[in-house]
Amino acid sequence: MNHLSRSQLRQHLRFCRNRLSAQDQRNASARLTANLACHPAFIRSQHIAFYLANDGEIDPDALIQRAWSMGKQCYLPVLKPGSSNELWFTAFHSDTRLTPNRYGINEPSLHHGQHRPAWSLDLVLMPLVGFDPTGNRLGMGGGYYDRSFAFLQQQPPLRRPTLIGLAHECQRVDQLPCDSWDIPLSEIITDENRYCGV
Repeated sequence: MNHLSRSQLRQHLRFCRNRLSAQDQRNASARLTANLACHPAFIRSQHIAFYLANDGEIDPDALIQRAWSMGKQCYLPVLKPGSSNELWFTAFHSDTRLTPNRYGINEPSLHHGQHRPAWSLDLVLMPLVGFDPTGNRLGMGGGYYDRSFAFLQQQPPLRRPTLIGLAHECQRVDQLPCDSWDIPLSEIITDENRYCGV
């Protein structure tokens, strides 16, 4: 697949994850939860950013339930107002009111609760379209996560949250092209494997 452009690769990998059956998705989510629930980064983290599955993404909902039961503080990404293409992270509880953003993805109301700066999170579990075994991530192309965590390229960064990408195994490719602004991940965890990044 090295001959495909980034946009063609996105299209192909989105097709792969979207053709998984509902039962395949449930099984993958259960395996993902089992893989992550005993992960040292998950166990020790108190402030964890999640996402709500969309467009065939692997679903971390059971892991959110687990985090709540352990008394952890959970957050969801919210599009920052304006044209900065950055994310805010807003507290997420079982009774949080959600509204669709401009991409049709549910997110907490901007006025719902406290925002937490990206640098102050302990663990960020993020979706992706594709990944390679060295921790490179292919997103949807908006650059939201890269801009939100660009501070990690400072030497040394103020604080370093652990960034873990979540995916179906079918989203793996041998190698992804990298740009200077791409933020590499600490690890990528799928329903089948764990891949170490930076």
